[in-house]
Amino acid sequence: MIASGAISAEAATAACLKRIAETEPELKAWAHVDGEHAMAQARALDARRKSGAQTGALHGVPVGIKDVIDTAGMPTEYGSPLGKGRVPREDAQLVTRLRAAGAVIIGKTVTTELAFMQPSASRNPHDATRTPGGSSSGSAVAVAAGQVPLAVGTQTAGSVIRPASFCGVVGFKPSFGMIGRGGVLTQSPFLDTVGGFARSTADAALLVETMAGHDARDRDSLLVPAPRLLDAARQQPPLTPLLAVMSWPGAEPRMVEALAEIAEALGDRAVQVDAPPGFAEADGYRRCINLAEMAKCYYPLERRGRAEMSDQLRAALDEGKQILARDYIAALDWRQVLNAGLEELLSRCDAILCPAATGPAPLLAEGTTGSPAMNGAWTLCGVPAVTLPLLADEGGLPMGVQLIGRQGEDARLLRVANWLETALAEGSEPTGLEKT
Repeated sequence: MIASGAISAEAATAACLKRIAETEPELKAWAHVDGEHAMAQARALDARRKSGAQTGALHGVPVGIKDVIDTAGMPTEYGSPLGKGRVPREDAQLVTRLRAAGAVIIGKTVTTELAFMQPSASRNPHDATRTPGGSSSGSAVAVAAGQVPLAVGTQTAGSVIRPASFCGVVGFKPSFGMIGRGGVLTQSPFLDTVGGFARSTADAALLVETMAGHDARDRDSLLVPAPRLLDAARQQPPLTPLLAVMSWPGAEPRMVEALAEIAEALGDRAVQVDAPPGFAEADGYRRCINLAEMAKCYYPLERRGRAEMSDQLRAALDEGKQILARDYIAALDWRQVLNAGLEELLSRCDAILCPAATGPAPLLAEGTTGSPAMNGAWTLCGVPAVTLPLLADEGGLPMGVQLIGRQGEDARLLRVANWLETALAEGSEPTGLEKT
């Protein structure tokens, strides 16, 4: 609409700020919003467009940035008292790319404490008594509540895929290394991955495509051309895909039943498979790496203010310090081992279909952001994953499914996602399921 002139960047930004003002008191998705600065960005972008200058792919589109990602002149406080008052002097590279594409950086979304497991103040927009998930809680809420069309998150276990499932939006975690992490809080260098939230697969593809590219500040950044993800997300595959349907121990019965009904609706285009060898222990290896690296990366913060950390974070850091170097190094080897098993499976199937979370969002009273058990293996493998908000439970709470593809084949995965959404929309509704 902005590109066609049907709406200005200023009007789009004003509408988002109005929606934030209406819903933020209950949902608490934002750590920082500067409406005046956002409107100034929008007016400058409108002036640029009127001048006839070239505009970018996200020209005038408001975007929320998780509060572990640096934004020049705007607070980035990591969801922790230890980051209070921290204002970076320069943008993270991904933010630089977003600005170059014309995005309006509207503010910083709430994160859990240092992007770990301690629940944040954010509330699920479908039921304010429930968690939106973590650690990218505010980003998922902001998109689900219509506060912004796009938001950026990070994932070290399940922090993009799980909140997207709980909040009923699309979450896209691209292949490891696709988006540079220069200027992003480092929790676990082997695992940390930047991703995005949107209300459609195409929007999520555009967001990630815009952020993708080599980053000299990130040793794991891929030195490859930026992928054409948006085009792929709008295409149908040349051949009808075959999905490997994989259920995981720990998924709630209603999630298992819903997944089975999707498989039934897809008929011969879905085949039930078991996880490759080693995957039952995969999240344990991921956790070993996560805690060991977090103990190292957060040591300066812990030394400066351990007393200001939550009990949960302190316990995790203490556990990380006890992990033997032998066990940590052995865990690193499992990325290659697990991907070898995936290669065999994905040589026969186009993508893996599995739960995005164990079930619907837990109650806040349970004191959890939900289990990452459905996500950790895929983060360890570094493969692309996308949450599709296809299901709801009997009470209307969202339950997402996720599609998994080969590492580096993000575009192919998005084509399959487009096909799956189209196939389920055109076919008969699976019995007992509600589309969100």
